Amino acid sequence: MIKLVPPKPFFYKGGEKAVLLLHSFTSNTMDMKKLGKYLHKENYSCYAPLYSGHGLTPEELLTYSPSDWWQDVLNGYQLLKDEGFKKIAVIGLSLGGIFALKVGQELDVNGVVTMSVPNHREASFLQKRVSFYAKRYKQLEGKTEEKIDLEMKLLQNMPISSLVEFQQLIDVTMDHVSLITSPICILYGELDEPLYKESAETIFRSVTTNQKTIKGYPNSKHLMTLGNDINDINKDILLFLNNLTW
Repeated sequence: MIKLVPPKPFFYKGGEKAVLLLHSFTSNTMDMKKLGKYLHKENYSCYAPLYSGHGLTPEELLTYSPSDWWQDVLNGYQLLKDEGFKKIAVIGLSLGGIFALKVGQELDVNGVVTMSVPNHREASFLQKRVSFYAKRYKQLEGKTEEKIDLEMKLLQNMPISSLVEFQQLIDVTMDHVSLITSPICILYGELDEPLYKESAETIFRSVTTNQKTIKGYPNSKHLMTLGNDINDINKDILLFLNNLTW
């Protein structure tokens, strides 16, 4: 059986402009590496935390909750502060986008970029995401189909309290989007589920700031930072960041 090497946070130190990069649910910091490297070349300093349990076995993932992942985000923000960065922008994808909105509501940020943000997700849907991740993870470990089927049945019986908390996190964060007064850039993939476009439009309408943009990308699915529109997305994010007051 193959032991998978867990992913790690990354920190690309550049200039005085700092960006906090937040990855998606059941994924890891690889979501943000291409964007981070691109922004680093443009003299931005980029830090991407890894949420607790992510990149580990699905069984371990379910022992953590959104409150743990939010603490990882807060720790990442504080790391940048401790490094001496006075102004921080935040960029998030999917769950990371929810956290980016929450950062924009509760912390002092220079700007917010969201990608593929859901306005609602049932815990049952999130459980399917975990199951998809679990099967893929176990296949990569080299386990037999028989062993995978057995472990998947056991996984189905694990408590999903963390996923119920995740559902509640999305709802509460979306209910308080009007608290965001920082400039915001809202992006979605046009090949993604329609709810993500609806969510983007809801965020655009609801934020208090007048400095807001919204854009859909014709060749992008959910993981926009790894998709076919990556070059346009990177350029648009850079333009947004460059237009902020640093």
